[in-house]
Amino acid sequence: MIMDRPLLKTEQLTRIFQSEEVRTTAVRALNLQIKQGEFVAVMGPSGCGKSTLLHLLGLIDRLTSGTYQFDGTDCHHLSENQMTRIRREHVGFIFQHNNLVEELTIQENVELPLFFAGFRRKERRSRVKEILQRLRMEHRASHYPSQLSGGQQQRVAFARALVNEPKLLLADEPTGNLDSRNGTAILDLMEEHNQRGGSIIMVTHSLKDASYAHRIVHMQDGQQIYPEA
Repeated sequence: MIMDRPLLKTEQLTRIFQSEEVRTTAVRALNLQIKQGEFVAVMGPSGCGKSTLLHLLGLIDRLTSGTYQFDGTDCHHLSENQMTRIRREHVGFIFQHNNLVEELTIQENVELPLFFAGFRRKERRSRVKEILQRLRMEHRASHYPSQLSGGQQQRVAFARALVNEPKLLLADEPTGNLDSRNGTAILDLMEEHNQRGGSIIMVTHSLKDASYAHRIVHMQDGQQIYPEA
């Protein structure tokens, strides 16, 4: 259910990367508002700033100018520790490459966000067991990522992103490396999370994937563009 209050809001959001020879504006004066419970797809050509936008909204990167409010908090002048706390407690990430830690079991991989957030061992184990059961992966808890298929690994990445029940789920081409069956399974899980009240922003090149969203934000050259009706 979409609520009237915004979960996040940007005004003139800009991110510039500067080297000795090149100045690149990855996101340019972007105004965006996402409501609590909304599922938004972000589309546009490669290099238009979509992934940079996710990094800014997920507080992985800092804006150069403009403003960004997350759940009523002005994020522009937060310290690194404050940004990390918000990211750990309220944001989940799913990437095209699942970024699982090969040396850790599935149980341990999913448990990582809870460990860094300071949850006690008993609560961590309880949450991991519940999320793996929901995703029908509990029988793989003691396995390692290399022992799983690509679709199973992405399910584990999804479990890791959701185990702390984030207000905001950020997904960067989450089905890009999957076949159609496994891709649909991940999208169905995202839709289920959205129906439970979670907000989602998904970067995608796929119109099929974007059809799961409530609306589409189109980007070009770092800006939001508005297609003709």
